[in-house]
Amino acid sequence: MTQILGHNYIGGQRSAAGTVIVYSVDASTGENLPHDFYQATVEEVDAAAKAAASAYPAYRSLSAEKRAQFLDAIADELDALGDDFIATVCRETALPTARIQGERGRVTGQMRLFAKVLRRGDFYGARIDLPLPDRKPAPRPDLRQYRIGLGPVAVFGASNFPLAFSTAGGDTASALAAGCPVVFKAHSGHMATAEWVADALLRAADKTGMPKGVFNMIYGGGVGEWLVKHPAIQAVGFTGSLKGGRALCDMAAARAQPIPVFAEMSSINPVIILPQALALRSERIAAELAGSIVQGCGQFCTNPGLIIGVSSPTFSEFQQRLAAQINDQPAQTMLNAGTLSSYTRGLKALNAHAGIQHLAGQEQKGDQAHPQLFKADVSLLLESDELLQEEVFGPTSIVVEVADQAQLTEALLGLHGQLTATLLVDGDDMQRFSELTGLLEQKVGRILINGYPTGVEVVDSMVHGGPYPATSDARGTSVGTLAIDRYLRPVCFQNYPDSALPDALKNANPLGIQRLVDGVNTTAAVG
Repeated sequence: MTQILGHNYIGGQRSAAGTVIVYSVDASTGENLPHDFYQATVEEVDAAAKAAASAYPAYRSLSAEKRAQFLDAIADELDALGDDFIATVCRETALPTARIQGERGRVTGQMRLFAKVLRRGDFYGARIDLPLPDRKPAPRPDLRQYRIGLGPVAVFGASNFPLAFSTAGGDTASALAAGCPVVFKAHSGHMATAEWVADALLRAADKTGMPKGVFNMIYGGGVGEWLVKHPAIQAVGFTGSLKGGRALCDMAAARAQPIPVFAEMSSINPVIILPQALALRSERIAAELAGSIVQGCGQFCTNPGLIIGVSSPTFSEFQQRLAAQINDQPAQTMLNAGTLSSYTRGLKALNAHAGIQHLAGQEQKGDQAHPQLFKADVSLLLESDELLQEEVFGPTSIVVEVADQAQLTEALLGLHGQLTATLLVDGDDMQRFSELTGLLEQKVGRILINGYPTGVEVVDSMVHGGPYPATSDARGTSVGTLAIDRYLRPVCFQNYPDSALPDALKNANPLGIQRLVDGVNTTAAVG
């Protein structure tokens, strides 16, 4: 069993210079776990950022193969962690063993996937425009472009995914793949888990000869501001609340050198049930949708928080079925007391709104979250009522009934940006409502047909992002291999001698990668 020191990780060393002690909590009992975690001082945050900056020149200069070996080694180390590790994660989060085992597989899978990205070389974005010395009225120079890592990245751990969006999660994996050292701010809800993973990551760094400072980690509340404002930090990755993400964006924008913040923040993930689907499988949809709403106690950023259908006797009957399903769902323990408190406040606001009706769910009280279902007047969506657009993080959803197809289109136009939208269709629904695809493309990052949004595949084609407030930058994704793009920037070389060019741009193409040469994709040598 690993020893939990609770010391910050700075440049390959452990540091406990501060006097403020913070504690991790048993999510089920509320009791402090027997570990002291030393909140980082401003000097330790400074040292962590500087350690990452010192590691950056050597780390970004490593071959893609070397960095791929590092990512593979991280995956191997995490796979080797035993039952004590799983028990620690479960205790800190109240998530079941099977969920944590599956989440670990996702983490190691995405590490190995980014290793493949490095080996295939498309992340370089290599482009070559050969010289045209005889071009009139002026010759064209030799121009070559590829992409490099931005520099040290600050990553903030998420509460709801203690592994997949935390210490060695997608932001860390994609930043390390891009050639960017990381300073990780451990989430207060699972600090012991973070320490297990950080130790595994640093073992992998040692085994593969990575520079000291390639990964650093700090504990504590309020220390993130020092990190984001540190001049060595060149980008920020964050998954959490809209309030927290906006605060980081504002800090980063106010710096002497503004930096990008890639924040995933808030989404209500509308599910639109079209008439033919409802007519043919109302009972099945009610059961499946209820399961999606309560899955993981509703603590997914893709939880279906809004259900829209066209007014009809069938849709009225469906609402009764869904309400019955929600009433049958048991209460569950949430990630921590803060999450439960936030959920309770959100429910109170919904119950107090004159335009919102409570349809199902036991009164929210005690130390567990009770699933809930509400119904909102369509006018709230048409008028972009802020409460209806606000995510309630937990096992709850809101039904909205629109009068007809025209009002459905109008309602969707009033939606804020989302991570996902789901269309449940059958028969001729897609033909009758063909305008919805083009409309939803403007609103969300991922559109699903006949599925449910609670599940994100880690593959090349995945988009886990969307227009604000789903994310701070709709051009990126925090899941899938495109996530590496957030931490890369292009550099162009003009009239450089071949011997001085990076391997990705040399005439002989020693890496054997595909490049865009004079507008043609090729792996051939040039010159």
